[in-house]
This record gives sequence, C-alpha cells and structure tokens, in this order.
Amino acid sequence: MQDGNALPLSSPRPDAVGVGIPQFYIPATASFQERRPRTLKHGDTFAVFDHNGDILSGPGSPEGLFHTDTRHLSHLDLRVNGARPMLLSSTLREDNAGLTCDLTNPDLFEGGRLVIERDLIHIRRSKFLWNGRCHERLAVRNFSTEPRRLRLELHFAADFADLFEVRGATRPCYGQRHAPDVGADQVLFAYTGLDGRRRTTRLRFDPVPKALSADTAIFDLDLAPRARCVLCLDAGCTDEVPDRPARPSFMLSIRAARRALRQSSSRAAAVATSNEIFDEALRRSVADLYMLMTDKDGGPYPYAGIPWFSTAFGRDAIITAYQMLWMDPAVARGVLCYLAENQATDEDASADAEPGKILHEVRAGEMAELGEVPFRRYYGSVDSTPLFVMLAAAYLERTGDLDTIRRLWPHVEAALGWIDRYGDRDGDGFVEYGRRTEGGLANQGWKDSHDSVFHADGRLADGPIALCEVQGYVYAAKTGAAAMARRLGLAAVAARLDGEAGRLRSRFEEVYWCEELGTYALALDGRKRPCRVRSSNAGLTLFTGIAAPERASQVVGQLMDTTSFSGWGIRTVPNTEARYNPMSYHNGSVWPHDNALIALGFSRYGHQGAVTRIFDGLFAASTHMDLRRLPELFCGFPRRRGTGPTLYPVACAPQAWAAATPLSLLQASLGLSFDPAGRRIHFERPRLPGFLSEVTLRGVTLGGARIDLLIRRHGDEVVVSPLNRHGEVSVVTVS
Repeated sequence: MQDGNALPLSSPRPDAVGVGIPQFYIPATASFQERRPRTLKHGDTFAVFDHNGDILSGPGSPEGLFHTDTRHLSHLDLRVNGARPMLLSSTLREDNAGLTCDLTNPDLFEGGRLVIERDLIHIRRSKFLWNGRCHERLAVRNFSTEPRRLRLELHFAADFADLFEVRGATRPCYGQRHAPDVGADQVLFAYTGLDGRRRTTRLRFDPVPKALSADTAIFDLDLAPRARCVLCLDAGCTDEVPDRPARPSFMLSIRAARRALRQSSSRAAAVATSNEIFDEALRRSVADLYMLMTDKDGGPYPYAGIPWFSTAFGRDAIITAYQMLWMDPAVARGVLCYLAENQATDEDASADAEPGKILHEVRAGEMAELGEVPFRRYYGSVDSTPLFVMLAAAYLERTGDLDTIRRLWPHVEAALGWIDRYGDRDGDGFVEYGRRTEGGLANQGWKDSHDSVFHADGRLADGPIALCEVQGYVYAAKTGAAAMARRLGLAAVAARLDGEAGRLRSRFEEVYWCEELGTYALALDGRKRPCRVRSSNAGLTLFTGIAAPERASQVVGQLMDTTSFSGWGIRTVPNTEARYNPMSYHNGSVWPHDNALIALGFSRYGHQGAVTRIFDGLFAASTHMDLRRLPELFCGFPRRRGTGPTLYPVACAPQAWAAATPLSLLQASLGLSFDPAGRRIHFERPRLPGFLSEVTLRGVTLGGARIDLLIRRHGDEVVVSPLNRHGEVSVVTVS
C-alpha cells in the first residue's frame, strides 16, 4: 500500500527476533536499569521517558509515547544552543499525576569561546498524560546577571511502530507513512496501517515557534536577568485524522488529571505506619495501582504493567484485584464484569478460545489486528478461568454483594463448564493446557517462558501439562462456587461442587505429593509423569487451600530454607534444581507477587513467622529500588550484608501485581478477613514484621459501615483497637 505521498518506514531494528529465538521473546540489548526510565499512564495511553524527559528510542529502548499498542512519538529531544541540558533532578509526583525534570545548561561555547557558563539557565519540564494526549510545559529562567539569548530546539519523530516491533518482532511489510503536514504551530504525522486504520499524532506548540519543520521546532529566547518564559507543547494520539479542536489548557488539563486520580483512589482504605520508609513504599504502590487503572464500562480495570503489558490481561488483573480486595473491592467488581463481558462463547483455535474460557490478553495494535501476533483477543492461559471463579467467590465473601454475583452467575457456570469439558482434556480429573496452534503460547501458566516447566534432569516437559497450582485454583474455584451457589439458593449445585472439590483434593495428594522432595511436584507432563522439581508453584497450593494440613509445614520448610529463600524473597525454583539460573525470567528469580500469594497461603495454614520473614525481605528489597517501587521481578542471588538485590534488566515497573504486593503482605501478616453477614472484621493470629511497631488502617469498609483501626505490636503480640466507627461493624481478634 504505497502512494505518492507515502514515505518508507524504517528498516527492521538490528536486534529484531530471528530464527531460533524462543517464542515471543523480548530481546535485551540494554538494561532498563541503566536508563531508569520514567513512566506515565492514563487510560490506553502511556509514555516512557528518560531522566531528562526526552524520548531517545533505539535498540533495546522502550521509550516513546504509546497509544493502544502503537508508538505515536518515537523521538523527543530538547537542546539548548545545540547542547543537551544537564540533569539536576527527575521526580514523579507521589500520586504519579506528573513528571518534573529540572535541568540546567552545560558550558556553552561558540567558535571555541565560552559564551554561557554552566548552571545559569534553569529549565523545568513538567509532563502529564490526559485523554490520549501528552502535555508538556517548559519554564525557562535566566539566573545570570546579564541578559542571555538562547535557542531551544525540540527534535521529534513518529514511527508508528507496533508495540511488538518495539519489543523486537520483525514484520514482512508495512502500511503507509504519510508526509508530515507542517503548519505554523503544529505538525501532523499520519500512518495508514495494513489493517486499514489511520493513526495520527498531532504536535502543537505555544507560542508559535520561530521555525517549524517536519522534525524540529526552534524557539529563540531573549531573557533579561532573572527573567522567565514559558513554552507549552502537546502530542495528541488518535486512530483517525482529528479535527482541529481548541488547544486544551495545560493548567485546566492537569487539574482534571489530578482530580481524577484523587477520586479513583479515594475509594481505598488508607494505611499509615510507624516506618516512614515503608509508608513511602506503600504510597508509591497505591499510586502505581491507580495509575494503571483504566475505566471500563463495568468499573476500574488494572492494566498489567509498563512498558510491555499496558493492556487488559486476565490473570494479572484477577490476582491484582485479589490482592487489593481488602482495601478496594470495586476493583474486583470491575475486573469480574469486564472479563465476564469478554468470556469466550465459541471455539477459535487461533485464539485458544473455547466456550466459557476467560480472557488472557487483549491487544489493539496493527500486528494483533492482522493476526501477525495472536493476541487481538487471546485466551491462552490455563489459570484465568478458575481464578475468575475464585475472585467472584472472594468478592462475595468480602462484600456480601449478592446482586453482582447473581448477574455473574451464568458466567461462573460457563467457566466451571470449561474447566470440566475443555480444561480436563483427558478426563483424568486434572486440568491441563496445550496450545491449539503453533502460534499460541507454548506454556500457559503464569510461568509462561519456554523453559519454565521441566523434569529433575532439566529436560523440558512435553504437553499437555497439568501444573500443580492450577489444580489448586480449580479446587478453590469449586469450593468458592459452592459457597456462591448456597447463597443463591442452589443447594444441589453446591453439594455437587463440594463433592467434586473433595475428590480433586484427595486425588491431588495421591498424584502430586513427592515424599522424597517434601513438596508437591511442579506439574504432570503429557504422559502423566510428575515433574519432580521443587518450585514456588507448590506454595500456591497453600494459597488455594488444596494442600493437606499435615503437609503444609513441609512445604513451608522447603520454601523457606536457604536453597529457596534468597533473603529477599522466595525464588521461583531453588538453587538445587537443574535449570536454576538467578538471572532467568522464571527459573530462579524472585517475583514479588508470587511471594505475596505464597504468604497468604502461609497465613491460611498458620505460619505467621514465615509470612513476616517474606515481608521483611521484600520490604528491605524495596528500599534499594528506584522510587521504592517493587518491580515485576528481580534476580535470585542471595542477600548479602551491605548490598541490595540484583535487578533484572528488562523488568516492567510499575507492574500491577508487584505494586499490590505490600498490600497483600500486610493482609497476610494481620490474618485479615471479613464477615459481611455478621458485620465483623477478623484478625487471625495477627503479627507485624520487625520493621513495623504500629499500623493505622483508615476507612476500611464493610457493607455501608466504615472503621479506622490501630494495630500495635507489643513484643510478639499484636493488639487491634478500633478508633472511629461509622455504622454497624465489629472487630474480632483470634490469637
């Protein structure tokens, strides 16, 4: 598709995925940690900048302004008299509503002569996203005692690369990239994809630049001593050529953005503690979670993470909502409603879709629309469907909202039907996965890298594969569905589901328990041979409650010994296993969300001491992280005195389920649960880690009531005291 005005797109990136590279691999030619990028998000738009606020995309770089899985701005570079400004500081607002970069001039020369000494010109760049648009304000001030003439140049480009191209995928052909339309104060970039969609980026400048071309805006500034001037620009992203709307005011837009964030997070209970550093980490976690929220018709939905996963994922959103359930149940309702609306109703092998199955991932980019990647609406996860039922049951247990469950019940029944008919392919009572086409994901549990399921000698397991934690999810789904059915007056259905869950639990113990390992097998392969590998997956059997109580202590002991517990957290596999690599994605790394769910499992079985050890390790890790932000994962090297954890080079940050980890660790430590029918909040065997002596929870809701709680540690004991109470709610503590 070429025409006379079309310009050729850039050639494939030199680090593009080639022959022999694992499926959907994300190449790493540079570490995110080297650049420590700054990220912003609103709705379906996100941006990744460097510390200066620039976009300097290139091989291995995730930088850019992205909208619905397309990079709408691939370059934005500020220069002062031809030189890159020097960084003073780069700060995200505590609520993630904006990025502020303070810059100054380097020594500036003309013809070998120093004309402006360094540190005389201050530039403050303020950026935020709102309604598909990136707003920027440049405030420039002359702190010299003399008047100064400056030339500010902004260099820019829009490549309209699909997100999967940015990740490293190659494409056989492209659509049309049209010649830029340059006006007095704006530049319009446009691209018509092979999917027929026209995507545009409109850059607008205020005041009118001295000169404006297809890739550069030039401003000449004459600044008296102490004088200041302000420049504004915005980049609007659309999927069609927009009209020329009135320029949105920077100040009005930023006030609206901040107000929206405050309103969304105001639903949540607030936490304050005796540890200021932990409070910083908590505030960043909560801010990240609400930045990652995208409003859907059914309510808020947390996108998985930036940069590679800023879209609706099933598994990630369900787990994030579960972790947040105690503090903001509205997130769970939003997730359940969206996933119910997008539940599969037909078989589609190319999408791994089957009736009743819950979504894995949605993508809106050109490659997904064309089927170059299978993720336009993709269902290739084995655990999203039972997790959906689990979350529905947990939501009812937390809120007592039977009306919502009644509306969701047909979707719950469809999900249970998928588990029995399609999930259990061979009728052996266990749910297994296997992709329907070669284009689908090979591994469909949460550890979905190509080498994450293996035998003790390191051989990769052949499918279909039945993961141990998935059997736990099915068990919890059926017991949870039984509880919902009883509340709906469906006694016979509840009895049948309870019976099925009991039989699954007995069969699971017989087949998965490995006495010689003291834990559950990682999985069964396609020939029903156990993968006799110690792994963090076994910890999730405690989270779901399928593990036999008499074996819980052995599982806990295995996960907390020095081969598995690095000191920062539990590794995905211990250092004794054949494929252990502390720098791998899934075979020896530490994932915060994995630890959080395991900690909830430890708490379920009464192992609060192990919970607080995990809590202590992950909090200590967060103190070494940029912005106190727990990333998607970090390396599994052992903790050493006086050093921080080793970072994983391309970990997403923020990542929703990592951001929610401190919240679920707090719940696990306190043994916090809810009884809506009895209007009671329960604390079972509450403990606090050593770095906390006091926690205050404000605005915890139950039904229409709200309560504030003070939790104090006295030696090994924890005392919970109500502060303010509005409505009928009581507190029960069991030591």
